[in-house]
Order: sequence, then C-alpha cells, then structure tokens
Amino acid sequence: MKKVLVAALTLAMAAVMLTACGKGGSEKKSEGVMTYAEYDAAALDSEVTIEAYVQAHQSWWDNKITVYAADKDGAYFLYEMACSEEDAAKLTPGTKFKAKGYKTEWSGEIEIADATFEFEDGNYTASPVDVTSYLGKDELKKYQNQLVSFKDMTVSAVSYKNNEPGDDIYVNFTKDGNEYYFCLEYYLNGSDSDFYNKVGSLEVGQVCDVEGFLYWYEGPNPHITAITVK
Repeated sequence: MKKVLVAALTLAMAAVMLTACGKGGSEKKSEGVMTYAEYDAAALDSEVTIEAYVQAHQSWWDNKITVYAADKDGAYFLYEMACSEEDAAKLTPGTKFKAKGYKTEWSGEIEIADATFEFEDGNYTASPVDVTSYLGKDELKKYQNQLVSFKDMTVSAVSYKNNEPGDDIYVNFTKDGNEYYFCLEYYLNGSDSDFYNKVGSLEVGQVCDVEGFLYWYEGPNPHITAITVK
C-alpha cells in the first residue's frame, strides 16, 4: 500500500513539474522585463520592455529594421527598430534579444515603435498555429503577429501593388463563403524570386494551404511566408 502511495505521489509531482516547465507555463523573463500577458495588458503609448526571439525581419534600411518576433506565449511586431547594418545581419531566426520601446496601434495592428535592442543568449523558433477555425471570429485577433496557418483556402483574386510586379502582392482567399485579404510583403520575402513568382502566378480557383505572420490592417491581413497549392 505504501509503495502504491509513493508511486502516486511521484506521478503527481512529475505532472506538476511538466505543467510548470512545459508549453502550458509562461516563459520566465529577466528582471524588469514584461511577460507576454503584461505586455498584452499594457496601455497603448506606454513604454514596454520585452524579451523575444527573431522569427523573421524585413529588409534593413537607414539604420532601422522591422522584426517579427515571438516568445513561447505570444508574438510581437517591432516597427523600424533602431539597428546597425552589422547587427541586422545577426538577427537570424531564433536569435534572442531584449527590446525597449512604446506599444502603439496602427489600423488595428499592435506594434512596438521607437525601439532599441540588445542581444541575449537563447534560441527559439515558433511553429505555425492552425487558426483556420477562427477565421471570421473575434478569437482570431488573440493570435495577432504569430506565425499561423490556414487550410484549404481558395484563391479569389491576385493583384500587385502599383499594378505591376516588383512590390507587394495582394492575394484574396475565400473560405466558407467569406473573403479574406492576404499580402506577400515584398520587404519580408520579395528577394526570394522563386517564391515571389509562385505567389504572383496563383490562379483564381486554386485551393491552397497558407502560412504567414498574422499582421492586422483594418482586419486580418496575414503576411504570407509559405504556400502550398493543392
């Protein structure tokens, strides 16, 4: 009987440790750094300090870089963060950094502006979260800026910014009778000519699985990073 009780207690303690250390627990932050929940609750225009991991970034220019970042609890969009060209080359996917800036909103997109940063030790790359079931629902916004995926989306329109190749590509998809607006952000992955041409060559009626960062512009406007035509 005692052995059974000891075994039960051991299993219970193991379960507690897995809950605290696994994906269900919030990521521990350095002193003075906000958890994702604290950042999410912070007022607009307030100063914020975060720790996160680079997932991707747009092209560097004029000592600024726009970064898509995440931790194990949520995601962040850092708009035109101060950055040297030398440091931009080090902002590879998975790289950990600490940033300080101001939480702002632009057309529904929650972002960090006027940020500065410093590198930290650590590495993490997020996997895409399937949010297809949340399309058209308020719950979708909880995943803003995260790497997400959408299944079985039907192409309804493809167009170029400025009406010709060489800039962003706008792709409209339909799902369950509703239309959604996606974007291939040229400064994010326009340098990948094969991918750019693949998205630009999509045809109305094709069914696709799509991945991208859940950017927001007057509603969901994912920035496409991968696409599979079925």
